[in-house]
Amino acid sequence: MTWHWEYVPDEETVAAGAPPAFIAEVEKRADELVRAAEALYLHGPAFQGADEGAKHAFVDGGFFVYMITPRTELVTIWQITPDPLL
Repeated sequence: MTWHWEYVPDEETVAAGAPPAFIAEVEKRADELVRAAEALYLHGPAFQGADEGAKHAFVDGGFFVYMITPRTELVTIWQITPDPLL
């Protein structure tokens, strides 16, 4: 396995209607989260602890909700919320 990120259930559902520049910022941060998780959970599939649960990440143009799952070496993005004032 190799660490990666994905939208759950899919990009079309999660990112529907979001501005392209905001989506680019979300995906850039998702790449950073993957690199950080890979360094933190060196033996991801053998991880025995509980998952950390959902977290929020703020980027230019809004925020998104994600979760890191070490055993599957996966960062999932569940919701993205553009700033309505922009």
